[in-house]
Amino acid sequence: MALNDLLQAGLKLATGAGATPQAPGQVTQNNVPGDIGAALSQAMHASGTPPFSEYVGQLFGKSSPGQQAGLLNQILAAVGPTALSGVAGGVLGRLLTPGQTQLTPEQAAKVTPADAAAIAGAAEAQQPAVIDQVAQFYSQHASVINTLGVAALTAVVSHLQTPAKK
Repeated sequence: MALNDLLQAGLKLATGAGATPQAPGQVTQNNVPGDIGAALSQAMHASGTPPFSEYVGQLFGKSSPGQQAGLLNQILAAVGPTALSGVAGGVLGRLLTPGQTQLTPEQAAKVTPADAAAIAGAAEAQQPAVIDQVAQFYSQHASVINTLGVAALTAVVSHLQTPAKK
C-alpha cells in the first residue's frame, strides 16, 4: 500500500468514511527506521497534533518493559536523573538508587503512562531536543507506533509523505 493510500485510509477512518481499521497500522511496514523517526519527530513537533508528552504516554503504555526502560533511559540521558527526580510525584527519585543513571525493565514497569508523559513534558521543557531522541528510539521499535490513535498516526503518515525540512 502506498503512503498516500495509508494517509487516505487514516483520514477516512478518522472521519468515519469507511476505511478499514487495519490500514493505518501499516505505517511502519514499508518504511525504513530513519524515515519513520524523522516523520515521528516532525509529527511530535507539529502544531495541531497531540503534545509530545501525550505521544510519549501513549507509546509508553503500549511498550514492553524493556522498551519502557529504553525510552526512560533515553530521556534520562538527555536531561539527567537529578533534573527529573521530583517529576510525576518523584517516581524516578524513588526508583533510582544513589548513583544509578539508568532504569531496569523491572523498575520501568512501575512507571505509569501518565508518569511517563509527565516526565517527558518536564524533559522537553529542559531539553527540547529530547523529542528527536525519543522519535529515533521509537523508530527502532516501529510496531509500537502502529498503536497510536488514528489522529496521531495520520500525522505521522502525512509527515512520511512530506520531505523533512532542512
